[in-house]
Amino acid sequence: MNTPKAALNRASKQPEKTHIRLGFVALSDVAPLAVAKILEFGHSHGLTLELCRQPSWAAVRDKLLSGEIDAAHALYGLVYGVQLGIGGPQGDMAVLMVLNRNGQAITLSNPLAEALSKSGNLKEALASLGRPPVFAQTFPTGTHAMWLYYWLAALGVHPLRDIRSIVIPPPQMVDALAEGQLDGLCVGEPWNAVAEARHAGRTVAITSEIWPDHPEKVLASRRDFVALYPNTARALVQTMLEACRWLDDPLHRADISTWLAAPELVGVPQESIAPRLLGDYGAAQFPVLPLPVSFFDKGAVNYPRASDGLWFLTQYRRWGLLSGDHDDAAIAAAISQTALYREAAALADVRVPDEIRADVLVDGRVWDGQDPAAYLDGFAIRA
Repeated sequence: MNTPKAALNRASKQPEKTHIRLGFVALSDVAPLAVAKILEFGHSHGLTLELCRQPSWAAVRDKLLSGEIDAAHALYGLVYGVQLGIGGPQGDMAVLMVLNRNGQAITLSNPLAEALSKSGNLKEALASLGRPPVFAQTFPTGTHAMWLYYWLAALGVHPLRDIRSIVIPPPQMVDALAEGQLDGLCVGEPWNAVAEARHAGRTVAITSEIWPDHPEKVLASRRDFVALYPNTARALVQTMLEACRWLDDPLHRADISTWLAAPELVGVPQESIAPRLLGDYGAAQFPVLPLPVSFFDKGAVNYPRASDGLWFLTQYRRWGLLSGDHDDAAIAAAISQTALYREAAALADVRVPDEIRADVLVDGRVWDGQDPAAYLDGFAIRA
C-alpha cells in the first residue's frame, strides 16, 4: 500500500517537540535506542534524544503514564496490560513500531537443569525438587511471562498450578538465581548469559523456539503523545528505523556490544553481551537452532501488526487475566499505529511487510490472527 503524497507532505513538517526522553531497562535489546543516541540519528529529524534508564518495567509504565518520559523501549505485553488496566493503572497506549524480535531465553537453576537433562521430561524434573518450583518473569502481562507460560504448557506443566511465578526486574534476576531463590527464569539478554557466566544456571530454551521471530520490545508511548505531537512521533519512528537498519551489520553488532557494556546502559562485561547479540548461543545444546535477535531484517521486524498484539490478548484470556466482552481486535487496532508507521517507513525508504503472517509455535499451533476465538478455544491447558 502506497502512502499518499499528502501524508508525506504533512510528515515534512518540523517536530512539535524536539527534546525526547526515552525510558529503557538494562537489556541488550535496548540497542536501537543506544545507537540512535550515541550516533545522534535524531538530529537529522530535528530531535534530541535523552536516554533514561529505569530500574524495572513497572517504573517504565509509571513514568510513561505520568509523562516523565515521552516514549520507551517496552515489553509488547506491558503496553497491552496498561491499556487494559490489568494489575495496575490504566491508560490509552500506542505501539509506534517493533524494535526487535527474538533474543530472550529461559534459564534453569543448575539442580533443575541437571534433573531435566537426566529425565528429559520437565514435569518429572520439577517433581524431583520435592516442593513447588519458583520461576521469575519480568512483568505480569509482559512478554517473558507469556513465553514462560506458553513453554511450560507446551511441555505439560500448568503455569498457574504446577509452579509459583514471581516478578523480578531483569538486572536482579541472576542474583536471585545464584542465591537459590529461583528454580528458573525467563528474561532478555544479557542476563541469561550472565547467569551462565556466573555458573548460576543453564539456558535450556531460546524464545525463538517458542515462537520463531516473535515480537518482543516495542517503541511505546501514551496515545495522546501521538495525537499532540504527530510530527515528533513520526520523526522518532524514522530515527529508530535508521538505528535498527544500522544494527543489521554484524560489525555494527560488535560495536554496540561494547557500547552497551557502559554502566549507564546495561553495565555488564562486553563478553557477556556480544555472543548472543551476534546469534551465538552455543547452538549444539538446543534441539532447534536458535534464531538471533533481529532488529530490522530489511524492515520485516518493525511493522506494528495488530495481530501481534492480538496474540497477547488471547493469552491473557487463556490465563484468566482478561475476561468479558472486550472487542479485542478493536483494542489491538487502536494501539497499533500502523498509519503513522507507514508514513515514517515511506520517508525512511523502508519496505512495509504484509499485514498477515502465519507462524507455527512450539506446540504446533498456527497463529495468523484471523480467528482468535478459535485459537483460544484450542488450548487444553488454561486457567
